[in-house]
Amino acid sequence: MGANAVLKSQMKELGLTQEELAGRMNTALAGITGRPGDVSARTVRNLLNGTSRIGRTCAALERVFGCPVEDLGFSAPRTMQHPQEDPVRRRTFIASATGTAAAAVPLVNQRRAVGMSDVARAAAGMNALVEADDRQGGHAELEKAALKGRTGVLELQQRNAGERVRRALYALAAEYTTIAAWSCIDARNLDQAQKYLNASSTYAGLSQDGPTEMRVWVNLSMLAYQRRN
Repeated sequence: MGANAVLKSQMKELGLTQEELAGRMNTALAGITGRPGDVSARTVRNLLNGTSRIGRTCAALERVFGCPVEDLGFSAPRTMQHPQEDPVRRRTFIASATGTAAAAVPLVNQRRAVGMSDVARAAAGMNALVEADDRQGGHAELEKAALKGRTGVLELQQRNAGERVRRALYALAAEYTTIAAWSCIDARNLDQAQKYLNASSTYAGLSQDGPTEMRVWVNLSMLAYQRRN
């Protein structure tokens, strides 16, 4: 067995440290078996180094990452190997199944984990709004687009992610909300802008990102000056 580069890459994508992954695996094992797991950072390190074979942690890894362990660079134990489906049978099932069958699958199992690539896509959307603001100034459509972007970011927070990813998402939520605030400032709707910036300061605090928090406080100060407060 060699080092597992696939697992290492997936951990980096989710922003998970060895300690965080061990904790999430123990939580998953508790949900599966009804008993606390005993996975440690050393266990994860051995899985990464390829010095330990995957055993009962297989199901825990699948639950944490939302994919078969084969996609994480492991060979599943024979008792947990996923059978290959006949593609024709699968297409027939999908074509004939009703929404009831889909609803029977827990939502958490249908959603993949969130990683830094998702953060990058959300950031690209925010940058596009900043450019639109530079060209046109704030307006109602920009405010609406910023709130839609924030909603998308907060929806990502409901999925499985590491702490680094969660903090980055909160920072983006703060930035999107600030864009909405400046649209209101340009429209002279200062009361609504104040509400947005108050919410933005909350998201910035959750992000634990110093530059984001500073930008929000600067914006709050500028608004206070405009309101002669």
